[in-house]
Amino acid sequence: MQINGYEIAISEEKLDDIFANQLQVFDMIDENFAGYKELAEGDKKALKHLVIAAKMMNDAALEQDHPLNLSLKKGLEEVAKTNSHAAKALRLFNSLNGVAGLNGIDPDPIEIFKGVHGYKGRNFYPTDLSVEEFHSIIIKMLEEGKIEDVRKIVSARTMVRRKENELMAIDYTEYFAPLFSKVANELELAAHYSTNHAFNDYLGWQVQALLQTNEDMDQLADKHWAVLQDTPLEFTLSRENYEDEMTPTIFDNSKLSDMLNQFGIEVTPKDMLGVRVGIINKAGTQLLLSFKEQMKNLAQLMPFADRYKQNITSDNELKQTMVDVDLAALQGDYAQCRGGITTAQNLPNNDKLAVKLGGGRRNVYHRQVRMTVDPERTRRMLNALVTQELHPYYNPEAEHIFVIGHENGHSLGPNSSYQNALGIYNHIIEENKADVISITFMPEYVKAGIISEHTLKEIYTTWIVRLLLKAKPQLIQPHRIGDLIHFNFLLEHQAIRFNSEQKLEINFAKMNEVMHKILRETIEIQLSKSPQRAKEFIDRWCKWDELTEYIASTLQKLGIKPYKEIRINL
Repeated sequence: MQINGYEIAISEEKLDDIFANQLQVFDMIDENFAGYKELAEGDKKALKHLVIAAKMMNDAALEQDHPLNLSLKKGLEEVAKTNSHAAKALRLFNSLNGVAGLNGIDPDPIEIFKGVHGYKGRNFYPTDLSVEEFHSIIIKMLEEGKIEDVRKIVSARTMVRRKENELMAIDYTEYFAPLFSKVANELELAAHYSTNHAFNDYLGWQVQALLQTNEDMDQLADKHWAVLQDTPLEFTLSRENYEDEMTPTIFDNSKLSDMLNQFGIEVTPKDMLGVRVGIINKAGTQLLLSFKEQMKNLAQLMPFADRYKQNITSDNELKQTMVDVDLAALQGDYAQCRGGITTAQNLPNNDKLAVKLGGGRRNVYHRQVRMTVDPERTRRMLNALVTQELHPYYNPEAEHIFVIGHENGHSLGPNSSYQNALGIYNHIIEENKADVISITFMPEYVKAGIISEHTLKEIYTTWIVRLLLKAKPQLIQPHRIGDLIHFNFLLEHQAIRFNSEQKLEINFAKMNEVMHKILRETIEIQLSKSPQRAKEFIDRWCKWDELTEYIASTLQKLGIKPYKEIRINL
């Protein structure tokens, strides 16, 4: 079966097996959802336009991800009308939200078409551009005084293309101008119907950010979004830079890095665009706000707090909003379900202008993601790998509390100048930091009366069980690399052990001491601004041995659903 001259690489039988046994479905809300029925009529109409905007914006992420995504998706959609093999390949394409991607288990990317591979620079850069040529072109342009051209090339918001023997950067607002104009129109319609003035004000700024080639507009949209707390609806245009593996290679080239520093050029990987739409859940949001109240106290408890400026200090206003959201749509970056799916986010990231200029941040939690669990598989997993005494402490809702601590943790510690200096290891160390902050400071929530000692043990247990990996992670999976670091650190420092039956045991009495130790080492690495220090730390704690292989093989035998499907129902 060929689509636009490319042969589908996965048999129909294999696709049937994926959908029958390896696919986890995440249903977004529909018109029968109680929260939807409670909305004002204007907000219901606004929500529909926001979902349309999200679906439109997905095309931008597809274009950023691979040059053939849009054409091959269109080809699949046409042939799928009359061919079951194409229809199933299209379903997998929509799961990965692209022609290729990791599934979190297999070491190599899943590729839907023969000969169609992913690229280090995605489609942010020319697909025939090697790392060596990229560096040499940038060096030559700097030597020729083309400073501002280079500044745009290594910024977060541009698509880069060849221009004779050089490279040229095209701002997203120019590259995607026709698409962004259509999205902006849907946002204006949503603002016309929406009943909340603050939300409408934000949408207005987001429209301008889509239409103007001006980073200040993104900054203003981010600032207005970050203060939204009491609104019926949620709309996020996310910009995160985990996917670009080309730009961070600059940090491995000392000559090029020194030249860029000399000219005051900040290097930031490219932003992949995503869109989230939903309805604010008031009850869930109240729980989040109880944790927010402790953040100033936690900032003072951070290691080496006197050596860096934090976003949160005891004498400043806490610029942090938090909402729990029932999801209507996840598109773009959110929908690239390549071995995982986002459960929550803390935005804007530290590299964004809004944060650098003192704007606030916002945590958004995804109810439909965290509430999709398989109790029977959980039971079998616990029986296979966890000592019986710990079973009562395993509680999926405890993972939600851990995630709250994780997202709050991104707002603590050294700022983006320290984080970005770690180059390709930036995201691994930062995600590791957020995890470690969450678990390290959970006893503080006990002291504050927010959680009980029993809940603390549930959080420890559920988080540690989460560290039992299904496959050896790769560097482009920062969260999973962090899990492996934590597992080995806890094991070596005797906070956990595996008994003679190869089942997990936890020494609760050592958890506090060990977590403070790894947090201290993590902050030291960020303060060092040394990619070498970061690499040494990762190499030291990313051991994959007989025990981790045994755990992974056991989990795989129990059955894994590495593929994710998001169903939008509005």
